Amino acid sequence: MKHLIAVFILYILFSVPGFGQSKPYWSVGGEMLFSWADITDNGGDANSTLRWAPVINLQGKFNKDFSAKFGVFTGLYCRNVGYIYDDYQDRTLDPNVFGNPHKEKFRSYNIGAPIGIKIGDLERTHFYGGYEIEFPIHYKEKTFDGGDKTNTTKGWFSDRQEPFQHGFFVGVQFPYDFAVTFKYYVSEFHNQDYTRGDGIKPYAGLDSHIMYISVGYNIAVKE
Repeated sequence: MKHLIAVFILYILFSVPGFGQSKPYWSVGGEMLFSWADITDNGGDANSTLRWAPVINLQGKFNKDFSAKFGVFTGLYCRNVGYIYDDYQDRTLDPNVFGNPHKEKFRSYNIGAPIGIKIGDLERTHFYGGYEIEFPIHYKEKTFDGGDKTNTTKGWFSDRQEPFQHGFFVGVQFPYDFAVTFKYYVSEFHNQDYTRGDGIKPYAGLDSHIMYISVGYNIAVKE
């Protein structure tokens, strides 16, 4: 309900005349992500290797500037989100027995919709932040053993993930359309209750929250 109220308020701000002098406008851009995860695996902390995702990360923002120093935005993003777990252990039918540690790479393509504010010199350097909800559309998981890829699992709208992801972001936009963003996902990446055909739950007890730093560009398209 809180999310619906926030969307409604933002819609009113964009739609009702008199809230700002400038017309709403679009900005377009792209970014590359450097991501890792905060992992707790069956009660123990685990490490995540830095993952670089240069493609496909596209964004279209719909902006409303109320003054030269303050504005809001929403939009639509396509983002490549994931993390690398070097010491992942396969689950078995016995919840107390695990396989040998190996590298597992997880990623999904998400469609996201942010709600954010901008503060500062909106024509040059300014800060921004907000909340974003994302819907995973394509999942991929790769297994590596001794440096060799041994298995790949992928699919559209996979039950291996939570049905939606969400989190908070902050960033800085510099002159010449260059931007740096940090985001933390409040939601878990995996669906811990997902059960394979053999009865095994591969993500049972695996609590992972992705975070990333992105560098990219955001170009305003004004009349």
